[in-house]
Amino acid sequence: MIVERKNNEIVVRISANTKASKIQSILDYLRYEELTAESTATQEDVDKLVKEAKKGRWERIKRKA
Repeated sequence: MIVERKNNEIVVRISANTKASKIQSILDYLRYEELTAESTATQEDVDKLVKEAKKGRWERIKRKA
C-alpha cells in the first residue's frame, strides 16, 4: 500500500488483489467521515431525527402489506 499527499488530497494505492468488498467498506466509512467532519449535530439531534423518521412506520408498513 502506498499513501501520498498531493495538493489538498491524500492518494492511497492498494494492490489489485485486495477484495473489493473490503475496500468498499473502508471507502464508505471514509466518505461518512468526510461528510460529517464539519457537522455540529449532537447525538440528541440524531436521536430526535431517528424518532421522527420512525414515527408511524409500522402503520405505513401494515397498509402496504
